[in-house]
Amino acid sequence: MSRGSARAAYQRTTAIGQHMMSTTTTDEPTVLFESNSSLRTYILNRPKKLNALDDTMLSALRPKIEEWSSSDLCGTIVARGNGRAFCIGGDVGSVANNAADPATRSLATEFFKREFELDFILAALKKPYIAIMDGMTMGGGVGLAANAPFRIATEKTVYAMPETKIGYCPDVGGSYFLSRLDGEIGTYLALTSDTISGRAVFEHGLATHYIPSRRIPMLLDRLAELNQPHSSLVDRIIEDLSAEREPTETPAPFTGAKRVALDYAFRHNKVESIINDLEIFAASDNAEVAKWASDTLVMLHQRSPTSLKVALQAIRRGSNLSLLQSLEMELKIATAFCHGASPDFKTGVDAVIFKAKKAHERPEWSPPTLQEVTPAIVNRFFDPKSPFLTSAPSLDLPAELTSGTISNPLKYALPTEKEIGSVVTGSHASGGGLGLRFDELLDRFAELRPGKMGVKEKLLEVVQRRCVLTDNADGNQVWLKWKH
Repeated sequence: MSRGSARAAYQRTTAIGQHMMSTTTTDEPTVLFESNSSLRTYILNRPKKLNALDDTMLSALRPKIEEWSSSDLCGTIVARGNGRAFCIGGDVGSVANNAADPATRSLATEFFKREFELDFILAALKKPYIAIMDGMTMGGGVGLAANAPFRIATEKTVYAMPETKIGYCPDVGGSYFLSRLDGEIGTYLALTSDTISGRAVFEHGLATHYIPSRRIPMLLDRLAELNQPHSSLVDRIIEDLSAEREPTETPAPFTGAKRVALDYAFRHNKVESIINDLEIFAASDNAEVAKWASDTLVMLHQRSPTSLKVALQAIRRGSNLSLLQSLEMELKIATAFCHGASPDFKTGVDAVIFKAKKAHERPEWSPPTLQEVTPAIVNRFFDPKSPFLTSAPSLDLPAELTSGTISNPLKYALPTEKEIGSVVTGSHASGGGLGLRFDELLDRFAELRPGKMGVKEKLLEVVQRRCVLTDNADGNQVWLKWKH
């Protein structure tokens, strides 16, 4: 037997062993599938592992999702998780261990390949797809939900892309969806690995709706009653169960002066420039801004310098790519990490997952500083000629999904800042002219987002931050002018 054949046989044996271990240590399947009238639901069922995705779960999910996608009996697809998490992410401990051993390294890249393929298939579904993020939703869990046309947050939602904590880079389409959030919020989340919770997940565009957790059973019952569900009808049903913001709720974190500082600092294409601006803001007379900047500097110092630079470049590139192109780029980045383009992935997983170091304990990153992460190191993850990318696999997807158009994941969310600006400046696709008062802006979005909860609050926050009032030569300081 040749060395290559022996290695392939070993990899197959290892994969079978892992599969057997994952299926014989529990009495219940790690993914449950339910049918109720035309409603189809998959339920991630590893609550003790916070529903972390493993090979067995990926193997169960894809064929069932493809079956539902082509079935005339399936009307709506819902994603849920058992326990206190929707999905905490991929099983990175196993992946990092496989990547560290040349004999099993291909299993690590194969996991990322299969995970990203599933993410794209879910995004490309032609049926209404609803991801219920009723609990911790991070990393790979975000990938299952991020491009669903309906993404539901509750008071239990805790949302993050925590990859730079473990010496890796945001993936599962993160370069696509994070780069399309308002301002530089996506850049901030990608680099810091910070979490946002509850209603803020909705208000910052990561969820399309916010409903109290106790209403989820009612939502599922109503969805099951739909014989021929249309997306607009599904939207209306979810919207009817939404809850207005209570005065006692914590305000969204990225608004006002803090948001202005965030957009300004994270606009740069170099991490060092971001750090410089944050240091200036840390000395601000505005106590809220100063504390935010100081806290952000602490977070960035804890992260892998290589991960920070790779993540920033991925986010900037992703803003001009399709979802499929972003996933293909991220698969190359994952391959580079698995093949030793940086040791930080193994270092980070060992520190955070296996050794459970405390948050203030910085892993031993290599290189340890931003200044030592040269352009040549970053190019290992992006340059087509990089030796770390020669074995990068390609995504294997159904032709009928890659040839069609993907639904806009922002269609049923709150209006983006960009859309609000286009209405104010008169460049919106629906038409309209210059010279709007705030009440007229409200009326326009009552037409564009009829009955949408939270629109007025979003418009008010954006207008206060991005507009000035002018008199349009009529003596009345009531006309909105966009600040460019």
